[in-house]
Amino acid sequence: MKTKIFSFVLILTALVSYGQQNAQFTQYMYNTINVNPAYAGSRGALSMFGLYRAQWVGLDGAPETSCFSMHTPFSNSNVGLGISLINDKIGPTNQNDLSIDFSYTIRTSEKYKLSFGLKATGYLFNLDVNKLNPVDQADPQFQNFDNVFKPNIGAGVYFRSDRMYVGLSVPSFIQGDAYNDNDVAIYKTKINYYLIGGYVFDLGPDVKFKPSTLIKMVEGSPLQVDLSANFMFLEKFTVGAAYRWDSSFSLLAAFQLSESLNIGYGYDLETTNLENYNSGSHEIFLRYEIFKNNGKMTTPRFF
Repeated sequence: MKTKIFSFVLILTALVSYGQQNAQFTQYMYNTINVNPAYAGSRGALSMFGLYRAQWVGLDGAPETSCFSMHTPFSNSNVGLGISLINDKIGPTNQNDLSIDFSYTIRTSEKYKLSFGLKATGYLFNLDVNKLNPVDQADPQFQNFDNVFKPNIGAGVYFRSDRMYVGLSVPSFIQGDAYNDNDVAIYKTKINYYLIGGYVFDLGPDVKFKPSTLIKMVEGSPLQVDLSANFMFLEKFTVGAAYRWDSSFSLLAAFQLSESLNIGYGYDLETTNLENYNSGSHEIFLRYEIFKNNGKMTTPRFF
């Protein structure tokens, strides 16, 4: 019976996160490396990126995510290398993901490039049962799961020019159990499929417009579709809005503080019944870039 209660609590945790398997980001257009390894090195610089997301603020046990990534082209070759770390907390669970990314790029024409990528990831999963407040703390059924390690591998392709991009990726190919209770799988990792794309339009000498999308498919969960529209002014200030289908509406803003430093903020307002129990979701990011190819970045700087 206690095992059933234990499983039920975990199922509720999964439902609250809407079947969220991989960490979810509203500003995915700045954070492509986490879902597609073929993106590594595509910015032509050593690009360092950090993001913090507090989801469903005010809801007890709501997801909280921190991530850091760094990627760069390797010398003057067609190779890109990257590394990323994600910490994802949901209720009593805490997962750390460390990934290494490799990409190889070929020029398909004067304007277009095609990149292929591989991602190797190690997951450390923790469950603090004490946060579930069991009646009998000594019950062997209610045990902590500390540093359960699982390796995985993923891949992606990324096609781009200075104006457009489209990518298809599967960050993790291996499905499995994060942990088991009495030989029964309590939590399973599932394959996440990502399709991303965007295009940059010139609306004037100092204004650029980029619509973009991220489509995510996970077995057993509804199709997730993110649509966004961003405007860049004077190559400095970006403002926009986004919509996650049947989930939330977002406002986005970013500012290029210097040639190397970019800062951005995003706010999500729920459109589901959850809006009655939280005050929205917040994201903030910093990106810093050095060692640019040929001493300058390729414009436009939307992706």
